[in-house]
Amino acid sequence: MNEKRTSIFENGLIWFGAGVSLAEILTGTYFAPLGFGKGVLAIIIGHIIGCMMLFLAGVIGGKTRRSAMETVKMSFGEKGGIFFSFLNVLQLVGWTAIMIYDGALAANGVLHTGRWVWCLVIGVLIILWIVIGITNLGKINTVAMAALFILTLVLSRVIFGDGSVAGAGGDAMTFGAAVELSVAMPLSWLPLISDYTREAKEPVKATAVSTVVYGVVSCWMYVIGMNAAIYTGESDIASIMVKAGLGIAGLLIIVFSTVTTTFLDAYSAGISSESVFSKINGKYAAIVVTVIGMIGAIIYPMDNITDFLYLIGSVFAPMIAIQIADFFILKRKDSLEVSLDVMNGVIWVIGFILYRILMNVDIPLGNTLPDMVITIVICILARKCIKTEK
Repeated sequence: MNEKRTSIFENGLIWFGAGVSLAEILTGTYFAPLGFGKGVLAIIIGHIIGCMMLFLAGVIGGKTRRSAMETVKMSFGEKGGIFFSFLNVLQLVGWTAIMIYDGALAANGVLHTGRWVWCLVIGVLIILWIVIGITNLGKINTVAMAALFILTLVLSRVIFGDGSVAGAGGDAMTFGAAVELSVAMPLSWLPLISDYTREAKEPVKATAVSTVVYGVVSCWMYVIGMNAAIYTGESDIASIMVKAGLGIAGLLIIVFSTVTTTFLDAYSAGISSESVFSKINGKYAAIVVTVIGMIGAIIYPMDNITDFLYLIGSVFAPMIAIQIADFFILKRKDSLEVSLDVMNGVIWVIGFILYRILMNVDIPLGNTLPDMVITIVICILARKCIKTEK
């Protein structure tokens, strides 16, 4: 059977689309009080940490040819994998709703037709992307990404056009909190990347390219958001677009960036659903997730996503830490034959609680990295203790 595999270039395009995101620009606006220099430093440090984790997660899926949530079963057992798949589906439904909401709100700020209209337009386009399918998106994705690339260059030219960058506008956020907010975005993609790298012809190379492309573009979006907030005095993306005089170009950036990013969320929600319910068709589940996200975006306000990002970090940082320890350091055999790997489950709970405690401590490198290092150390020591007893 000759399966159709995605190329390195196609994987790069997919993750370029993930990086060009309103959520990234919007999150970047929170960095404005730090000033340009400290803000950029926090963005880069956070993305290096987050993208390292993203790369390792993608390599696990790529090498084993398993979806993201199937790789989780290798460390946590069948029931443990189902637990994380369920949490992943929930966060992806949340992301789908947030992205559609942000896109619709911003589009409505440029062309006033009613937010619900744009929720429907964006939702229908996402469903179209899902129906076409990841392995058939090639030319459409190339055209869409080329258009996005040109439009984001235009946005960058407007925001940075006069060559000036403002200083600090206050002290609303500590440097450590800013780093953590920068880590949180690549970390939120962590339970998804294997859904794409497992389809690649050269999984490790595709993972490396995907991670680098996403990291660079995401940093770029954060910086655009931060400096746009400094430049215009606004944190609302629609107001920034209007003040920057982008008009229809801004509208196209908003709609296409929302579609290409949210497609990944909905598609992976479908794939994760297959891990929870084996009889579910991933593509149909992804369409259902998009419809739920559309309805949620129409009904509920979703203006501040920082708490949501931190919750994702507290769930998935210790999870990937355990997977990294198992796969790369301990080189353990699969836990697929067991229903639940109790030890790893207990270690994850410790990692989760530790993350929430560290949120109250101002650490210059954020709390994801120390949480993951401690979790990995606990994992290694626990396995060595078991070996010694045996």
